[in-house]
Amino acid sequence: MPLSLRAVRRGAVALALCCTAVLGGTAASAAVSHAARPAATPGCSLSRLQVWIGLPGSGAAGSTAYPLEFSNISGGACYLFGYPGVSAIGRAGQQLGSAAGRDTTFRRHVVVLRRGWTAHAVLTITDAGNFPAPACRVRTATALKIFPPGDHRTAVIPLSFPACSKKGPSYLHIRVVRAGVGIPGVSQ
Repeated sequence: MPLSLRAVRRGAVALALCCTAVLGGTAASAAVSHAARPAATPGCSLSRLQVWIGLPGSGAAGSTAYPLEFSNISGGACYLFGYPGVSAIGRAGQQLGSAAGRDTTFRRHVVVLRRGWTAHAVLTITDAGNFPAPACRVRTATALKIFPPGDHRTAVIPLSFPACSKKGPSYLHIRVVRAGVGIPGVSQ
C-alpha cells in the first residue's frame, strides 16, 4: 500500500518532534550537572562513590593522561567541586614524591551527580625519566591514592608506573572534576 504525501509529512513531523523531545531532555539533564548545587544536596563523600581509572591512558610527549572516574553509587544525588587529591604510592604503601599539582586549564564548578552518574578529572603522569636522576630517584609506583574533592578518606587504585620518590619534581598533575565519563585520549 503506497504512502500518501500527507502520511509521509506526518511521519516526518512526528520524528522531528520525537528527536526534539529526546535531545531537549538530554540537554536539560546535562545542564543540571553544571548548575549550582541545590541546598539539600550533600557532597559526594567516598562512601557515595566508586572511584576508578579509565584505561588505557593516552600518551603524549613524555607523559600519559588518565581519566579518574567518580561514579555515584548512592541512593541519591551528591555533588563534587574542585580538585581531587592524588599521590603515587609504592609497594610498602608509602607516598612516592610530591602529591599531584593542580592543572588550572579549567575553572572549578559544581558537578551534581545523580544516582548512577559519573564525573571525571584528568590525571597526567609525566615520565619520571624526564627529571634529573638525583632530583627524582625513580621508583616503581604500584597504585594511586585518591581523595575525592572535599573528603579526607582515600581510594587506592592499582596502577604501576615509574615515579619520583623524592619530593620536589612535579610529575603528577590533576585537573578539576568535570561532568561525564572521561574517555582516554578524548576527555580534557
